[in-house]
Amino acid sequence: MTSVRLHALGVREDRGEWIVGRPDTGVCVAVPYEGMRAVQLLQEGMTILAAQQRLRAETGANLDVGDFVAGMAAVGLVVSIGDRVFEDVPVHRPSLPWLSAGLVRWTLSPVLHWLMAALVAGGIAAALVRPEVIPGWRTLLWMEHGTLVLLGEVAVVAVLFTLHELAHLCTARAAGVPGRIRLDTRLQFLAVQTDVSGIWLAERRVRLTVYLAGMTVDAAVLGTCLGVMAIFDPHPVPAIVALMEMTGLALQFLVFMRTDLYFLIQDLTGCRNLYAGATAYLLYVVRRGARRPATDPLAGLEPGERRATRLYSGLMLAGTALCLGAFLQVSLPFTATLIGRSLGALARHDSLVATVDALATLAVLAGYQYAWCRAWRRRHGARVRRWTAKGVARYRRPRPADQFSR
Repeated sequence: MTSVRLHALGVREDRGEWIVGRPDTGVCVAVPYEGMRAVQLLQEGMTILAAQQRLRAETGANLDVGDFVAGMAAVGLVVSIGDRVFEDVPVHRPSLPWLSAGLVRWTLSPVLHWLMAALVAGGIAAALVRPEVIPGWRTLLWMEHGTLVLLGEVAVVAVLFTLHELAHLCTARAAGVPGRIRLDTRLQFLAVQTDVSGIWLAERRVRLTVYLAGMTVDAAVLGTCLGVMAIFDPHPVPAIVALMEMTGLALQFLVFMRTDLYFLIQDLTGCRNLYAGATAYLLYVVRRGARRPATDPLAGLEPGERRATRLYSGLMLAGTALCLGAFLQVSLPFTATLIGRSLGALARHDSLVATVDALATLAVLAGYQYAWCRAWRRRHGARVRRWTAKGVARYRRPRPADQFSR
């Protein structure tokens, strides 16, 4: 008789199915009621055969519990099957592990949410009464020395990013999800994001709170800065902070890069993995256009989820093309110009200040590119290695002798 040990699992009902997963790793699967009942029976200590017989007696379903458990083991939800112990998937150390759920429970309080809404409303009122407090791009040129301007803006962005990600981390931690802040890439952008995959097991109100926590903090800070500038004389610091927050909030609408609003839309549309589904659908369209055999990856989805995925795939294609076009037309020439000016200043030896300014500019640019490359490699490195290995294996594979015949 084969017994099964499962990891500590969280569950919730979702549109006639059940989401089962591990809050510590964020790995979740959707199963029908029969699968959920099988999980319950196994957690009660029943063997695979006994659970299958009980399930058949209760529901009449002929679920192969052995195959079901094997599938769960493949995604890291099973500790052992009989004497076979599975190697656990890596569990990354959460950020700020000392931050307990009790310490940050207040982040889920409606009182705090109403306070944030009041700050946002105050900022909107300030902008309407005194439109001149809305900062423009010239606000960033607060000093003649480009290096100090660049470093100052980097410092402001770092603080604002930290507040944004702490909002996600604290609200998720309050819901019992560990969460981890890390550097990542979104197309050509270097981004800081918080992995709170385990929040998928929480109730919808909590999920939406976690998704919107970062943008809410951004909007509250923006509203506070606009209010301060409307009451007192304008000052470069709140103006720069306000401009950075305005830019950050605008970027959240680029949902084709899996921003905070992307996760909100994914949840509201009932899609389980909108980005992966849209990517698979675009590949399917390309293969079909090339007259290669392909199966529609959306065929088994509900009509609403199918429509949402198709719409998102078009948005993803258009947005990605626009972003890459902006990179080629704006970001790349801008960076190349900065590098050229800095190298020219070093070659001319104009002055000590100019030399230090050029070296600092090159250091900042190099540091950014290094951080982007590391984050990209961490995210895509394993996939690239798999593709490379497949290509090498295909190249080295012996060809049949008849291919050499003339």
